[in-house]
Amino acid sequence: MAANTPTPKALRLGTALREARNAIGMSQMTLGELVGIHHTILSKIENGHRVPTTEQTATMLAHLRVNGERAEAIIELARGTGNPLWLAVTLPDQQHQMEALLDFERNARIITEVSPLLVPGLLQTTGYIRAIMSTAVSPKEVETRTAVRIGRRDSIIREDNPAEFVALIGEASLRQMLGDKQVMIEQLRHLLRMAERPNIDLRVVPFASGWHPALEGAFTVIEPKEGEPIVHLENRRSGLFLHRPVDTKLYREAAEWERRVAMCQEKTSGLITELINHMEST
Repeated sequence: MAANTPTPKALRLGTALREARNAIGMSQMTLGELVGIHHTILSKIENGHRVPTTEQTATMLAHLRVNGERAEAIIELARGTGNPLWLAVTLPDQQHQMEALLDFERNARIITEVSPLLVPGLLQTTGYIRAIMSTAVSPKEVETRTAVRIGRRDSIIREDNPAEFVALIGEASLRQMLGDKQVMIEQLRHLLRMAERPNIDLRVVPFASGWHPALEGAFTVIEPKEGEPIVHLENRRSGLFLHRPVDTKLYREAAEWERRVAMCQEKTSGLITELINHMEST
């Protein structure tokens, strides 16, 4: 990785500061004068190319009228920003990771998601999302989280330069019943509709493919329009961003392995159609 390449955490910190500044309509020049930082340095901070100290971050937030838990969470982002990985285990840090993931998806050139057991989040229907969320989070969070996940689709369905999306999904994700039969039928139909989009490459990795890297877990590789790729991993208790080339190279190679053993697009659509017909007839 080039020395001036921002880390995912530095990018999120910069974005959080920029959003806070824009929220009150303050210019970089004005904020820079208030905190004693030249506006060109402030620009680098907001772009993730330079990391402020925790004291500088706190001072900026005070002038930007950000306080309480929100300020504490942003200040925490300024710690360990240059670390080779970003592991989030606390709720505030997990929230920042989700915000960072949304930023990366919005600015992505290519998103490759390898998902052996579930339909990828960017391709999930509302009913499918709720079937997952209703057993994983409290009822009051279901609607909020569902709305966030639905909103993430914009990165691949927007009319203006959508990201290329490569979805390499395990056959198990098509057969695992989540919600009732109608929920699954609608989800499968939605996959067929999305697969018709020119920027979406949907392929199924069949049970008969033998061992492949996805059996070790799901992962997402995001290649931005500018900068180096990042990898996002997630489980029930934590999230992890990887950005070092030595790490991202392994996952990009794993994604290529999945592509080699996956069905072609035509056979993938055929399998999904067969499953829909079977569910409708039983």
